[in-house]
Amino acid sequence: MKTLGQFIRERREAQDISLREFAKKLGDLSAAFVSDVELGRRFPSEEVLGRMAHVLGAKVEELKKYDSRPPVEEIKRLSASDPSFGFALRKVVESKVSAKDLLDMISKSEQKKKK
Repeated sequence: MKTLGQFIRERREAQDISLREFAKKLGDLSAAFVSDVELGRRFPSEEVLGRMAHVLGAKVEELKKYDSRPPVEEIKRLSASDPSFGFALRKVVESKVSAKDLLDMISKSEQKKKK
């Protein structure tokens, strides 16, 4: 699976945007920081991720698909709004379902909804 940095670099290069130009469009971030993001050494904040999506003509959700960091803030927000999310997550952990199996189950569920 592609990493967030790889995805960002591919999109940037497909639009023929140099690393320095991309960094400048992001609000004068350093090219070194952007390079570190693309190489997986650093991760952008939510705000910077949003700016990256905008400059690349993508949705933030699309970029998040490639973000390997645990979505801690999202989990906290979901659990606060609906405690059953916390229960469901604990069940997933207890059942030792692999990430691949979990994603396959979600994909099948989404396909059923489309029918």
